[in-house]
Amino acid sequence: METQLDPMKDDLPLMANTSYMLVKHYVLDLDVDFKRKVIEGSIVLFFETGSQYRKTSSTGKESCQSQFDETCKMRASEPCHIPMIKMSTCSSKTEYNDFTVTGKEEEATSDENSNHSNNEQASGISSSKECCDIENHGNKDFLLVLDCCDLSVLKVEEVDVAAVSGIEKFTRSAKLTGVSKELENLRNQIVHELVTLPANCWKEQLYYFTHCSQAPGCGELLFSTGTWSLEIRKSGIQTPADFPHAIRIWYKTKPEGRSVTWTTDQSGRPCVYTMGSPINNRALFPCQEPPIALSTWQASVRTAAGFVVLMSGENSAEPVQLQEGILSWYYYVSMPMPASTFTIAVGCWQEVKQKSFKQTAAIETNIKCSLPSCQSDFRWHEETCGHVEYPCRFQNPAARLQAVIPYRVFAPCCLMESCEEYLLQLIPQCLSAAYATLGTHPFSRLDILIVPSNFSSLGMASPHIIFLSQSVLPGGSHLCGTRLCHEIAHAWFGLAIGARDWTEEWISEGFATFLEDIFWARAQQLSHDEIKGQQELRALLRWCRLRDEVQNSEEELQVLRPKKESTGELSESGASVVKYGLKAEKIFMQVHYLKGYFLLRSLARTIGEVSYLASLRKFVVKFHGQLVLSQDFLSMLLEDIPKQKKSGLTVESIFQNWLDTSGIPKPLLEEGETWKECQLVQQVSGEVTKWIQANRRIRKSSKKKMKLDEVVFQQLLPDQLVLLLESLLEEKTLCPRILQCLERTYQLREQDAEVSH
Repeated sequence: METQLDPMKDDLPLMANTSYMLVKHYVLDLDVDFKRKVIEGSIVLFFETGSQYRKTSSTGKESCQSQFDETCKMRASEPCHIPMIKMSTCSSKTEYNDFTVTGKEEEATSDENSNHSNNEQASGISSSKECCDIENHGNKDFLLVLDCCDLSVLKVEEVDVAAVSGIEKFTRSAKLTGVSKELENLRNQIVHELVTLPANCWKEQLYYFTHCSQAPGCGELLFSTGTWSLEIRKSGIQTPADFPHAIRIWYKTKPEGRSVTWTTDQSGRPCVYTMGSPINNRALFPCQEPPIALSTWQASVRTAAGFVVLMSGENSAEPVQLQEGILSWYYYVSMPMPASTFTIAVGCWQEVKQKSFKQTAAIETNIKCSLPSCQSDFRWHEETCGHVEYPCRFQNPAARLQAVIPYRVFAPCCLMESCEEYLLQLIPQCLSAAYATLGTHPFSRLDILIVPSNFSSLGMASPHIIFLSQSVLPGGSHLCGTRLCHEIAHAWFGLAIGARDWTEEWISEGFATFLEDIFWARAQQLSHDEIKGQQELRALLRWCRLRDEVQNSEEELQVLRPKKESTGELSESGASVVKYGLKAEKIFMQVHYLKGYFLLRSLARTIGEVSYLASLRKFVVKFHGQLVLSQDFLSMLLEDIPKQKKSGLTVESIFQNWLDTSGIPKPLLEEGETWKECQLVQQVSGEVTKWIQANRRIRKSSKKKMKLDEVVFQQLLPDQLVLLLESLLEEKTLCPRILQCLERTYQLREQDAEVSH
């Protein structure tokens, strides 16, 4: 199967045959071993038959694409424990709260894990070959293909979900027979009923996922691992419909695996985290990587006491002690997401908390000032959601009014004071500004972690958790605030609304870059003129960055829609490639951020910002929980533009001018000079002139000591400083005295990371 795709070496292959079988839920049960730098345990996958083989229901709709008419009624409730839930009936209202796992259940999970570990060597499966001989049995049997890389797969088995107590409620047949075929069908029927439970039964569903994942195995499956995939089959099973729909995979990661990085934090303590690898999570657990494979997950992670486990999960996990020195952490999500968005970080993190009541009160006062005075813009929330059914916050009246979701901040102990200084105060302001712009927060809570110094970016957003670089902490609130706004924007664009084709990164990064300016301006409560000045200054800086990148990169990497008209297309099996997904240079490029930002900025200027932001909110309400292509957004936006403002704009013209070509778009070339008229830019130009003149006078009269103190230099904003320094770099020579004076005048060592760079 791998050879059929024949991906270029720079393309990332997505091998999973999602058209045949689609993962709906993962249950991870893992141990983190820092001595061996290994994460090991099991993962249980619950499947539905894929669209190629699915029988349509009596209404003619396929479940993976159906649009449910029922709304998800939700109410707040008290925390409860999974084993204690009475599951005889579904609640008429969905409850949205935190789950915790009791120690008893976690011990059962741990015991099961150890029993299987003991049996591993007796099973006769060679972990060195990591292969069961599929070839000898012919190729008639159905092959389940999962994305997998850098993993040692030890054993794969079918899970006997029919053995779970109380599971008979999911069977339609009145009685069981001893016939093996009927028992296999019964297991698949149970899984089907479980994964298709309505949203208001999500607690019951999670309860049974937990217990089914702990059910005994009922037969080992044959498997083979390749460079990019794990192939699994069951002898004699020739169709996806008959293939086991609940399987358990025993595996362990490798220290050199590329999905997680083992390192030390800034305090010298060991830690491990997912750092946004180009290969995503396939070296952390076997999965289906294609975005179409939207799934929920739950995870129990055990580690030594003293370590904190943070994860993309709806609940704020509290550790349970299993035995002396071992803690277990449990997280879950009920909103289906691509497996690539799963995130974990294990380390000796400390929670950073507000020290004084005065600070908290001051923040709350600022938040109230920044909230919109009228909620009429959010009237679209009353419409039915268009996504597959799940407990949706957009249909929860309490969530729709929540300007600031619960948040926590974690950091190594040596950085806690730095976090207290700015970050803690900025979070509620930025969350509130985002809410005022886009409406309902898609996720119920947020953890923010200051990750180790080897993190190669300024930030990374995942469901319920944001990673921030230590570089955003020093030098005032500007860089910290703008980067925080950027990552918060990804909750809507990149997570709640994802790209159906990963080559269209601009849908995530272009929107986040555009919205970070909107959010940050609102968080600072700037006047209209101040907002305009700052945004034009930032536009000029980004234009310079884009110009430099275009001049120094391959043309093929500058195209925002590299697959053009074939964007979003899959093979019959569902497999595909991410074009240039493994190209080393691409990791450091910002073209998707910058060209995407300028396209959105251009559209906003055409329509008018007020109308444009209203269209964004409408788009969010219509497409949250779904995957989109560029044309989905552009078509909806153009429908909202009055004819007199369109100026010949069409989806095709936008593709041609902005998305399908390399270089700087033609409309942007015409606009580039206009930002130089901005007052903030003019101010920098005046200061540059002063510095250049002073430099020339000193060089001409080197014997006479010229007094630089006689020149009056103005104080500049961080973005102005960046522009000033970039302008001065164009001078052939700057004498040492000028450099020293620059340092003194602007206190460069105390500025943020962008100025320092």
